[in-house]
Amino acid sequence: MNLYELTAHELHELLQKKEVSSREITQSVLERIEEVDDSVKAYVTLTKEKALQQADKVDKSLASGETLGPLAGIPMGFKDNICTKGIKTTCSSKILENFVPPYNATVVERLEEAGAICLGKLNMDEFAMGSSNENSAFFPTRNPWDLDRVPGGSSGGAVAAVAADEAIYTLGSDTGGSIRQPASFCGVVGLKPTYGLVSRFGLVAFASSLDQIGPITKDVTDCALVLQAIAGHDPYDSTSANLPVPDYRQALVPDIKGLRLGIPREYFGEGLDAEVKEAVNQAISKLEELGACCEEVSLPHTEYALPAYYLIAPAEASSNLARYDGVKYGYRTEEAKDTVSMYMKTRREGFGPEVKRRIMLGTYALSSGYYDAYYLKALKVRTLIKRDFDRAFEKYDALIAPTSPTVAFKIGEKANDPLAMYLSDICTIPVNMAGLPAISIPCGFSQGLPVGLQIIGKPFDEVTILRVAYTFEQNTDYHRAKPALEVKR
Repeated sequence: MNLYELTAHELHELLQKKEVSSREITQSVLERIEEVDDSVKAYVTLTKEKALQQADKVDKSLASGETLGPLAGIPMGFKDNICTKGIKTTCSSKILENFVPPYNATVVERLEEAGAICLGKLNMDEFAMGSSNENSAFFPTRNPWDLDRVPGGSSGGAVAAVAADEAIYTLGSDTGGSIRQPASFCGVVGLKPTYGLVSRFGLVAFASSLDQIGPITKDVTDCALVLQAIAGHDPYDSTSANLPVPDYRQALVPDIKGLRLGIPREYFGEGLDAEVKEAVNQAISKLEELGACCEEVSLPHTEYALPAYYLIAPAEASSNLARYDGVKYGYRTEEAKDTVSMYMKTRREGFGPEVKRRIMLGTYALSSGYYDAYYLKALKVRTLIKRDFDRAFEKYDALIAPTSPTVAFKIGEKANDPLAMYLSDICTIPVNMAGLPAISIPCGFSQGLPVGLQIIGKPFDEVTILRVAYTFEQNTDYHRAKPALEVKR
């Protein structure tokens, strides 16, 4: 067994017994990156020297007799929209191509305090806008299970790195499903925490009322450990909830007897691939066999989530991205004759087509005369969607649904059809609209590609969804499957 194939909790045990060093683990993962990343293209920036220096520091602490935390000495990576002091944070956009933040995001600070080893920054759809990772300004990332297919988006690089064993775990961001949908496509665990549980300070904003940072891991135990490290109130983030953080490790019990699980019928309708539906239904049967009570439930406003999302998210994006004007940040055109043309050419040359499309949509929705008709109405729909979930959670402990209606699609298959691409997130977007926690775990295969099971929880009840996920995982082997990547020697 190679070290890079192990989980964080397995490597922690080896470190504590002094059977391996953090440098050996880090070297193992760096060699794996060298072997396969030319094919997968998960990394935008690799910080090899920094990683080895951090590993030596952890080894020194271990040699001096210090007890290590569960993530100390474990190599990981960050999606490239999470600010890292002294390391480029590009958002996979030409307009931020050479931006080096002077500070760390709060999640980076917390993981550094926990002794994490930073391997580098991971590719993404530009400014987290996309469902395939084809919208990066630099290069597309490929799905480790089939290099002709997308890894999903927008955290495609962060997810592909975990699936290809190029990192032990990573952090991504989820605005409409950007952690869970690629986790489903690549057969790993991805958690979108409750809005406000994890600080967004230092996350480059796409849609501020929807964005949330979360862990991407090889199994549910690692997911609980990483969430434990990054969750909690942050005075730098005004939307951060000032609530006690539970011990998520207590959720790791293989027992769901007596739990009531709702199955939303709207997630099993038109557009859901037959084999994906079969895999999810088998997973639901497994949960029933393990002692849960599963019943059909209705979330009647689900069909309005997608159109409402594509008014709210672009509106917030058009506001957030107004700051990239060639004056304050990043790229500036070299051909402008005056200030106005400098603004216009900088944005025209700096942003890719998907970002421009969403800025135009959002600006239109917020414009005079259309605000009430579009943006305000979308906010009202958002309230109705949240009330659907509130009513369901009066009776059920969690909800079970597919993560994505299909398995990973071919690169370029939906590139010229934005509406088809947007439908990839149809099962995940309602969760962001309601600010709820949800996790995607592997639950089967279709056409040889992974299928994801989505478990949706009440606000700040990550413990229950982790418990359901852990119980399923302990009674199945889907999370142990690995893609057969050709290795460069």
